[in-house]
Amino acid sequence: MARVRYVPNSELADTHAALNERLLKERKVPTGNIFLALANAPEILNDFLTYANAVRASDLSPKLREMAILTVGYCTNSEYEIVHHHSHGLKAGLTEEQFQAIPEFETSDLFTEEERAVMAFAKDSTLHVDVSDEVWNGVAKFLSEKQLVELAINVAWYNSGVRLMGALKVDLEDSYKK
Repeated sequence: MARVRYVPNSELADTHAALNERLLKERKVPTGNIFLALANAPEILNDFLTYANAVRASDLSPKLREMAILTVGYCTNSEYEIVHHHSHGLKAGLTEEQFQAIPEFETSDLFTEEERAVMAFAKDSTLHVDVSDEVWNGVAKFLSEKQLVELAINVAWYNSGVRLMGALKVDLEDSYKK
């Protein structure tokens, strides 16, 4: 059970109509529990959405981005992140087999060297914060400096998200439960 209440869209519409309209326009309907929890701090939620949109608009390929995000989810045992990004990953080009193999990406033959390097970066950053030179050099062979910065921002952003969900105990929506 969540540690804060989920602010219903109807209540948000009464108090912050533009923010509610933005949520309904930019995010899935029904609104995800993470956003309903963050609606307890509406001004921050608004900026959170702006930053999230900027992160998603990077030059980093959507497939690599989703692999990094899913690696963060698996490293932090975030069911919410993994389940929510399953469909995003498939849409970005991951196969179901690749999705299932992300926890063992280092030994799986389903990934290219570049994909493994991106996931190694996400894992090292998530688990150790300071990315090793070996891991950095492995991914730097494939990405431009702009893409390296975007990868670092994506990994950091989704690490902040899983930590918010963990601290607030955000529940997985019933529609995502198997």
